[in-house]
Amino acid sequence: MLSLLFFIVAAGLILQASIGLTFLISSMWEKERRATVFGGLQFIGMLALVILFFYLLNTGFLKTPPGVMLLIVGLIIGALAAFFLIKRIGENVKALEGTKGLIVSAVSRQDEREIMFARNRSLPPGSEQYKHFYDAHPEYEEYDTARREKGGPLGQPGTIDKPLERPNLAATFASLSIPLFLSTPEKVEPRALPIFPDQPQNINPDIASEIVKGYTKNLGADLVGITETNPLWVYSHRGEIFHENWDEWGKEIELKHKYAVVFATEMSLDLVGTAPHTPTTIASMGNYAKGAYIATQLAAYMANLGYSATAHHLRHYDFVLVPMAVDAGLGGCGRLGYLMTKEFGPRVRLGAVSTDLPLVPDRPVDIGVEDFCRICKKCAVCCPSNSIPSDDPTEVNGTLRWKLNAETCFDYWGTVGTDCNICMRVCPWSHANTFPHKIIRALISRNRYSRRLFSIMDNIFYGKKPKPKAAPKWAQLNPN
Repeated sequence: MLSLLFFIVAAGLILQASIGLTFLISSMWEKERRATVFGGLQFIGMLALVILFFYLLNTGFLKTPPGVMLLIVGLIIGALAAFFLIKRIGENVKALEGTKGLIVSAVSRQDEREIMFARNRSLPPGSEQYKHFYDAHPEYEEYDTARREKGGPLGQPGTIDKPLERPNLAATFASLSIPLFLSTPEKVEPRALPIFPDQPQNINPDIASEIVKGYTKNLGADLVGITETNPLWVYSHRGEIFHENWDEWGKEIELKHKYAVVFATEMSLDLVGTAPHTPTTIASMGNYAKGAYIATQLAAYMANLGYSATAHHLRHYDFVLVPMAVDAGLGGCGRLGYLMTKEFGPRVRLGAVSTDLPLVPDRPVDIGVEDFCRICKKCAVCCPSNSIPSDDPTEVNGTLRWKLNAETCFDYWGTVGTDCNICMRVCPWSHANTFPHKIIRALISRNRYSRRLFSIMDNIFYGKKPKPKAAPKWAQLNPN
């Protein structure tokens, strides 16, 4: 019996030291200096416990009554700690309802003409559309006029890194050409090639769902889910214009399809780690390009099967993607307004394809996002424009959630000339998808005690306001 006790304690101590070692190695690989220092100290402490255990065992102390009592007490404390960190505690039943669980009163469909990007780049001053919009929304005109003087969404691109910004901006805008090219009508709503029969391919919905998910991941998606299209998240009127098709501006957007396949692609950890500097925009636009590539091919695939399909990506959205992704089971909506996934946190970009191909919807998930974001607040603390609320969720258009201040956030974009991404960089859920971080994500997705513990530890190991990291050599700001 005593030998079994020795074995269990030794195994537990060696296991924790091994995990500590993997965290140290991960921190070194991530080039996180502060985390490497604290990870090293943590590992030394864990290793010291292992050495102390075997020393006391060798001297015979652990075979004495005080030694046995010490082991039993230590084992009980360890077992209780493991129990309270691993057991699912604090389940959010509302999260399992997806966006329905957030609705507390009547919800109005969002008008795409009112979103920040459409107001900034799709309303030429002096145009008929400009007059029509600001006659109906005079509250926006003063702000929008001042912001438009700074330039497009990124203001004067690369301002924060001038005069060495050009190579990174060249890469950023090279990616933009892909979604722009793939936003023409025949690409967004493709038709079947003539070689295929007019009749749709009859596929069992379960099999069709498996095929569609597999094909989407084969194209480069990291996460994919299926949901029935909720009319509440479909834009009410068209507001984004990219091909001078002004006859589309202000048209009502109709719900064409019953199902939506929503996917996410992981953004580069190295590039996002530089935020708010220009390398992070390479990651953003590169993933938008990837999203357009995936959505366009997936829509064409469905069209070739004989079904109607529409690609939704950076240059063509019929609906708001974050709530659709929540309903498709990809994660939950965080304090910073982004989708929070279990695998990558907010460090993803989204795309989708809506279709009438019969599919089987996935269920929403509870990964503890709301509770974690209530505790953490790191994105709000680090936001340079104070655009992220630090209080509890409030009712916004009939839903209980956090609401980003789009105006102040957009102003900061115009100041630095990038899409910032600081909130994404500092989020504890955004760390590398390495073994120790996978363990931490698994624990915080299950347990409120783990969320509190690892939120505190993240501040210790990475700092309350982590600094940007150096870019990969090829994206460093010295072209000479």
